[in-house]
Amino acid sequence: MAMQLEKGQWNPYVAGALSGLVMVGSVWLTGKYAGASTTFVRGAGMIEQLFGAERVAQMEYFLKEKPIIDWQWMFVVGILLGSLIAALTSGSFKSQAVPDMWRDKFGPSAGKRGLAAFAGGVIAMYGARLADG
Repeated sequence: MAMQLEKGQWNPYVAGALSGLVMVGSVWLTGKYAGASTTFVRGAGMIEQLFGAERVAQMEYFLKEKPIIDWQWMFVVGILLGSLIAALTSGSFKSQAVPDMWRDKFGPSAGKRGLAAFAGGVIAMYGARLADG
């Protein structure tokens, strides 16, 4: 694995090829495409159920997509763990509220960065759900 690391970064061609193999394997093994947006909706449903929202089980969406831990949910957890392992093994991991690139362009405000990241996430999730992803 050390041969794939160059100057503390993963070789983008190797990382892209491995990601592609994961996607092909996902379709081959499960017959389904790998995705994450449904997992976030299911996760929200599971959180609501934890707080006693009985109506979640009767919602039209959750009659079709049960709020359960399934292979897609584990895929999203795998993305988190895989990216953490990649960052740790490449030596590039560091915890920063405001990355250097953001600070250089927009200033040191963690709140401003958090708001922009949240808004970007909402827009991306809306687009993914709109495309039935």
